[in-house]
Amino acid sequence: MSSEPPQQTPPSDAEPSEGPEESGPRRRHTLVMPEDVLDTYEREEPDGEPETGLRTLRDPSDIGDVGTADRAGLEDGDEIGGSSHTAPGNLARSSAIMALGTIVSRVTGFVRTIILAAAIGTQLLGDAYQTAGMVPYMIYDLLIGGLLASVFVPFLVKRRKRDADGGDRTEQRLVTLMLLALFALTLVSVLAAEWFIRIYAGGFSGAQYEVSVVLARYLVTQIFFIGASGLASAMLNARHRFGAPMWAPVLNNLVIIGVCLWYLDVAGPGRTPETITDGQLMLLGLGTALGQVVQAAVLVWALAAAGFRWRPRLDLRGSGLGEAAGAASWMMLYIVVAQAGALVSTNVATRAGTLAAEAGYDSGAGIAAYKFASMLFQLPYAVIAVSVITALLPRMSEHVAAGRRDQVRSDFSRGFRLSSVLIAPLSVAMIVFAVPFCVMIYAQGSTSAEDAAAIGRILMVFCVMLIPFTLFQLQMRVFYALGDTRTPALVSVPAEIAHATTAISLLFVVEPQHVVVWLPVPYGLYYIVGSVIMWYLLHRRLNGLDGRRTATTLFRLHVATVPAAVFGVAMIHLFRDLPGEIWPGLASMAAGGVVGALLFVAAARYLNVAEVTSFLDLLKTRLRRR
Repeated sequence: MSSEPPQQTPPSDAEPSEGPEESGPRRRHTLVMPEDVLDTYEREEPDGEPETGLRTLRDPSDIGDVGTADRAGLEDGDEIGGSSHTAPGNLARSSAIMALGTIVSRVTGFVRTIILAAAIGTQLLGDAYQTAGMVPYMIYDLLIGGLLASVFVPFLVKRRKRDADGGDRTEQRLVTLMLLALFALTLVSVLAAEWFIRIYAGGFSGAQYEVSVVLARYLVTQIFFIGASGLASAMLNARHRFGAPMWAPVLNNLVIIGVCLWYLDVAGPGRTPETITDGQLMLLGLGTALGQVVQAAVLVWALAAAGFRWRPRLDLRGSGLGEAAGAASWMMLYIVVAQAGALVSTNVATRAGTLAAEAGYDSGAGIAAYKFASMLFQLPYAVIAVSVITALLPRMSEHVAAGRRDQVRSDFSRGFRLSSVLIAPLSVAMIVFAVPFCVMIYAQGSTSAEDAAAIGRILMVFCVMLIPFTLFQLQMRVFYALGDTRTPALVSVPAEIAHATTAISLLFVVEPQHVVVWLPVPYGLYYIVGSVIMWYLLHRRLNGLDGRRTATTLFRLHVATVPAAVFGVAMIHLFRDLPGEIWPGLASMAAGGVVGALLFVAAARYLNVAEVTSFLDLLKTRLRRR
C-alpha cells in the first residue's frame, strides 16, 4: 500500500563526523574518486518538466543495506553499512583518514590473499581451509548479520535521534541480546562443525574431510567476534564515528599475514591433508581467528572511547526490537536465497576439486582457486562502485522524499555510467592480463605456476560478469531508496534458480578440472537475470531508466578498450620468454598498462564519452590547484 513520502532529516541536524568537514570549494585534496565526478553533476536538473508523484512503500530510513549478501565468506565486505540510508550526506565525502583507511585495508587485504595462497595453495588443503573459513561468515550472515544490517542499524540511528536518553536503553538491550545470541550460536557451531562441513562440502572424504572439520571447529569461534565487530561498527556509525570501522580490518589483515608467514616458516610449502600436523592446523585455525579477535577488540575500545558503557538489560518488552525484527521478512528472504546460492557454489566447487584430484589433475580446480579469483574480481567494484553507491544513497533518498521520478532516474543513470567509466576498462584489462598477473602474484610457496594460471583463467571468466554485477547492485539500492525490500527479494528467486541450475549442471557436462573455470558463468547469470527483471520493473516505476544513453555509453566504453586490449595481448606475447615467473607478467602489464591507458583515453575522447572527459577535466583542475 502506498504512503506519503517520508520526511528526511536534513544533513544539518546530523552530528559531526570524524575528520575535517568537507564542502564546496574548501575541498583541496588531489585524489579524484568517482564521487568527486558525481559532484560535478549534482545540481543538474534532468531535461524536461519535473516528474513528481513518486511514492514509497515504506520509510527508506527504516531499511538498512545488507551489502552484497550473496558474497558469503568474503571477509572484506563492501563498506556499505546498514546505516547508509540514514547517515548524513557528508558520509559520502570521506575525510582523509577514512579514505586512507579504506585504501590501506584493501592493500593489506590484497597482500593477505597473496600470502594465504602461498601458505595453503589451491589443492586439497587449500580447499579444506577455504571451506572451513567460509562457514562462520555464512552462519553469521544467515542468522544474525542480516538482521543487524537490514533492521537494527537504522533502528538504532532513529532511536538515538528520537529517544530522550539518546537511544541508550535501546542500545543496552540490543547489545545484551546480541551478545547472548552470539555466544549461543558460537557454542552450537563449534559442536556442529562436522555437520557444517558435510553440508557445504559433501564431496570431502578421508584426510581432507578430517582436516576441514578440525579447521572449522577453530574458525567458527570467530562468529562471536564477527558479530561483536559488526555491532560495534554499527554503533560507531550511528555516532558518526567512521574512522575505527575503516581501520580495524587492517589489523585483522596484518595478524593473518603474520600467521601465514609463521606457518610457512614452521611447516614449509606443499603441505597436504595427509602431511599437515595437529600443531600446524591449530596455528592456521586459531591464528586466523585471532585476527578477528583483534579487530573486535579495537572496535570495542573505540566504542568505549566514544562514551558507551555496557549495562546488561533484558527487559525487552516495549523496546521495539521485536517489531523491528518482524519488519525484516523480505530482507531475510533475500539473504536466505543468497545463502542458498553460496551453498550451491561451494558444493559444486568442492566436489569438482575432489573429483579433479582423484583423476590426477595437479592444478587447483576447487573452492580455493575459485575464491582467490573471486577476491580479485571484487576489487574494482569494492574500490569504485561502492564509493559511487555510497555517494548516491543520500541523494536518491532526498529525491524520493520529494517524489521526483526524474531525479531518481537521473541518479541511477549517472551512477551506473560513472561506475562503468572505470569498471569497463578495468574489467577488460583484467581479462587480458589475468593469467600473467595471477602467475606473478600467486606462483610462490604452496601455489605453483600452473595453480596460479588456473586462478587466472577463472578470473578471466569472472571479469566478464563485472558490469552485470555492478548494475544489479545499483538497481537493488534504487529499490531500497524507494523503501521497497519485497521486489529485490522476489527477483532473487528466479535469478537463483538460473544460477543453481546452471552451476549444478556443470558437474555433469564439464570435465571436473574445468568446472571452477566456468563456475563464474552461473554466478554472473544470477546478476544478468536479476538485472533484466529489475530493469523492467524500475523502468515502469520511474517512467524510464535513460536506457538509450546508458547503452550508448557502455558500447562506446567497450569499443574504446579495443586498442588497449590488442596492445596488451601483443605485450604478453612480446615478453612471455623473459626468465622467471615475475618478469613476464610485470613487463607486459607495465607496458600494456601505461600505453593501454593512453590508448583508452584517446579512443574515449574520439568517441566522445562525456563521462571520461568530465573525469579527466576534474583531474586537470585538481592538479592545477596544487
